[in-house]
Amino acid sequence: QVQLVESGGGLVQPGGSLRLSCAASGGGFSIVSMGWYRQAPGKQRESVATITIRGITNYADSVKGRFTISRDNAKNTLYLQMNSLKPEDTAVYYCNQRGVLPTVGGGYDSWGQGTQVTVSS
Repeated sequence: QVQLVESGGGLVQPGGSLRLSCAASGGGFSIVSMGWYRQAPGKQRESVATITIRGITNYADSVKGRFTISRDNAKNTLYLQMNSLKPEDTAVYYCNQRGVLPTVGGGYDSWGQGTQVTVSS
């Protein structure tokens, strides 16, 4: 129903920046919230930043002041601007979108395939 594709990951030095993008496609859904999650080796997936369709944001304490989540509704794209990157930010980053399906009356919870972010000198 909803397809999400992340891009923008890569290798960056500590203190550097990356901008992740998540393009959404499909139809018949109404977005409630979007977010970025990450999973580091040996750890559980954790929430990094979320944003509602009306712009309410929430950030993990570890990324506050460094990461910014935003969306472009016209382009159906979610972004994560990551600045002042640290080695501990190294993880696979996943895009998430949650919402409702008005026609069938149910909800959905979709995930992208993930994009690798590696912070190393």
